[in-house]
Amino acid sequence: MNLFWFTLDQLPFIILVMLIAFSVHEFAHAWTAWKFGDDTAYMEGRVTLNPMAHLDWIGMIFLLIAGFGWARPVPVRRSRFKKPRLMSILVTAAGPLSNLLLAFLGMLAIYILDATNTLGGLSFAMDETLRIFFTLWIRINVLLFIFNLIPLPPLDGYRIVEEFAPIRLRMQMQRAEQWTAFIFLLLLFIPPLRAVTIGPLFALRIPIYYGMLNVLDFFFGPPSVNFIRWLSGLQL
Repeated sequence: MNLFWFTLDQLPFIILVMLIAFSVHEFAHAWTAWKFGDDTAYMEGRVTLNPMAHLDWIGMIFLLIAGFGWARPVPVRRSRFKKPRLMSILVTAAGPLSNLLLAFLGMLAIYILDATNTLGGLSFAMDETLRIFFTLWIRINVLLFIFNLIPLPPLDGYRIVEEFAPIRLRMQMQRAEQWTAFIFLLLLFIPPLRAVTIGPLFALRIPIYYGMLNVLDFFFGPPSVNFIRWLSGLQL
């Protein structure tokens, strides 16, 4: 049975993965800002992995309906940083990079389970459950990494580009921000536009998968045939 953009049996996995992915993403922003001298998020209780501190219910509903969503943004005061531009970039980048790290850890988990023949020793139901969970874990976190680096407001990629821009250009960007945000929403909600703009960006997940595989190969040796087959299915 299909429910929105996923099957009904995947719903518990989708919710669990997104709660973790969003929480870690926002925690990474908050923790990095706190370590760099801005305690705004810390004082609001955002330096935590508790999903309830980061959850935005409307964002979760949109995720289930449209395939994209959001969490509560972390408040950051760049004026409290010793090096505002550099530290703002690092704080912003911490969120997407945390999702990439989660994806890699998911692939590492499957790699270890496969290399130790743990999966083969489990029941069929448990084996399938683990494969489905880690497949969704890796896909969603890689897509969040790519999605958040799109240079359009209100995404992290836009904030990074904004920090690199000269002062005059940054002021122009801020004046046009509401319109560029509107354009971004159009790209999300109109399927033909999304297919020719944002869609191709998600094709970047394939080289990311194989980049992570190369790291595993370098440190732990060549993967098994079963792992390669699973990785091929991950690309679908």
